[in-house]
Amino acid sequence: MAVKYSIETHLDDPQTTIRHREIILSKKFLKKIYIQWYGSFMAEAAKNPGGRFLEIGSGGGFLKDLLPNVITSDIMPLPHVEMQFSAEKMPFGDNELDGIFMVNVLHHIPRPYNFFREAERTLKPGGKIIMIEPANTPLSQFIYKHFHHEPFLPGAGWEIDSTGPLSGANGAIPYITMIRDRKKFESAFPQLRIDSIKLHTAFLYTVSGGVSRRCLVPEFTYSFWKGLEKVPLVNTLCAMMGTYTVSKKASA
Repeated sequence: MAVKYSIETHLDDPQTTIRHREIILSKKFLKKIYIQWYGSFMAEAAKNPGGRFLEIGSGGGFLKDLLPNVITSDIMPLPHVEMQFSAEKMPFGDNELDGIFMVNVLHHIPRPYNFFREAERTLKPGGKIIMIEPANTPLSQFIYKHFHHEPFLPGAGWEIDSTGPLSGANGAIPYITMIRDRKKFESAFPQLRIDSIKLHTAFLYTVSGGVSRRCLVPEFTYSFWKGLEKVPLVNTLCAMMGTYTVSKKASA
């Protein structure tokens, strides 16, 4: 179950994303990882059953299957996505959204500060942005820099070369904006508050093979790999992903 493509030529082709969705849904090990990631979105939505929740960069995911009332969106035209727009300019009114959910999206947005401004504008007071994004740990730096097609540049600035929706990337953007430059973030977006950054997925995604390689381990070992994350310091040293939660401050 492998996808082969030329990154320069085909990564930004909507058909590649459609194929990725098929792979995610068919690879049981990988699908379990997504369900685990989606758990934080579903828990937030459960707090407000009638709320207006948006997923940005729905891409190859399947959150809509688990959370039917979420609004799906992407910058590319995709048959299973409801809206098409850029995260830097969102077609929603002020204080309209209860939550914004994203999986591997922030580090592809050319000017992430524009997204945070839009989130600051469109979220209701108390609304949250919950993002599943690459983590910056000793292991993740090694893997991302040597075995991943996307750049991982912790020393870079806030902007990304806009080569395409998926080919343009810097996997370190979440670390840069919310950890390295936290004071800058707090000054630039006074209505937003970084609530928490939880590191996870130390080994699961790597052994799953992702969307481009065969799964390296049997499906029944999922619980074993997940259990390793409970070992002290494993996520601190080895987490590949993190859940970054940002909220809009309540009105004074």
